[in-house]
Amino acid sequence: MALSPKLKKRLIAAAGSGAFIIATHLLQGEEGLEGRVYRPYRDVAGIWTVCDGHTGSGIVPGKIYTDQQCDSLLRDDLKPVEQAVDGLVKVPLNEYQRAALYSFTFNVGITAFRQSTLLRELNAGHYQTACDQMRRWVYAGGEKWRGLINRRETERSVCLLEDGNELAGR
Repeated sequence: MALSPKLKKRLIAAAGSGAFIIATHLLQGEEGLEGRVYRPYRDVAGIWTVCDGHTGSGIVPGKIYTDQQCDSLLRDDLKPVEQAVDGLVKVPLNEYQRAALYSFTFNVGITAFRQSTLLRELNAGHYQTACDQMRRWVYAGGEKWRGLINRRETERSVCLLEDGNELAGR
């Protein structure tokens, strides 16, 4: 499984809190949660980005964002993703599958998810094949990126979880 011990602990702690909270832990990545310093940067595709993947015209280059501001941006950014995924997926999901899809869709975009083979496979009930499709989404700016490979492996691992017992090794 492609989950670090630190992320596993955070996901175990979030179990039962729902897919939205689990997805925020996935999107916050491997870093510690307190005392982060966030400065806007251009991502590998040249898009202004800050915090845990927030993009848009409201980003102020040079501004330092606080943990609270970043947490608020992430919650606001994730709400339309949650609505889109929940509306597009027609098969039952557990909270880990749903969280992995929220994280994936947050990163690739709602339109890309809507048009994806992943969604078609999932709605056909092919859960394993759908989760495996995440591995295809590792390109940005026409290049394959190690960071995206790692992210997709994490999302895929979470997508394949049956329940929290697997995280705890039970």
